[in-house]
Formats: sequence, structure tokens, C-alpha cells
Amino acid sequence: ADGYYENLMHECVYSTSDYSDMVYLNSYSFNKVVDVQFNSTVGKYVGYTEEGVKYAENWNKDQALLQQLKAEVDRFCRHNAQVLDSSVRDKA
Repeated sequence: ADGYYENLMHECVYSTSDYSDMVYLNSYSFNKVVDVQFNSTVGKYVGYTEEGVKYAENWNKDQALLQQLKAEVDRFCRHNAQVLDSSVRDKA
């Protein structure tokens, strides 16, 4: 099909039961290619394409935004992981 595909994905990645290794990822893609991604471990946006580098440079100037995104590990990721994991364990 003709057209363009744009996607924003929020991910929480972890492998330990205490969530100590949890990472929040915020990725922007265009036509299935990741242009730019925030990684809570890195603490800033990283551009992977020419356009993504421009976005990253601009967004990384906003310290309030970066602090908010770093906090998503606790607010969004850990909170939801605890709720979802406990519901699965309670069923086992």
C-alpha cells in the first residue's frame, strides 16, 4: 500500500523479579526504521538516522523533559510491572 507509517512505542524492559534492571524506552519510528530513542539508562535521546539525530539534539536540550522521561521507570514501568506480575503470580 502507498503511504507512510509512523509509530511511537513505549517499552519497559527487565529480566529480574526485583525490577532492578528495568529500562524505559521511548522510540519514534518512520516506515519501520527507528529514528530516535530515549533510553532511561542512557538518560537522553539517541538519534539513529539523520533526521533522528536532529530530533535528539533538540529534545536533549530540555532538561525538564529528560527528567520526566527518566521518572517513567518508576511511574509507568515498575508500577505496571508490579500490577501485572502479581496478577499472573496470583493465578499460578
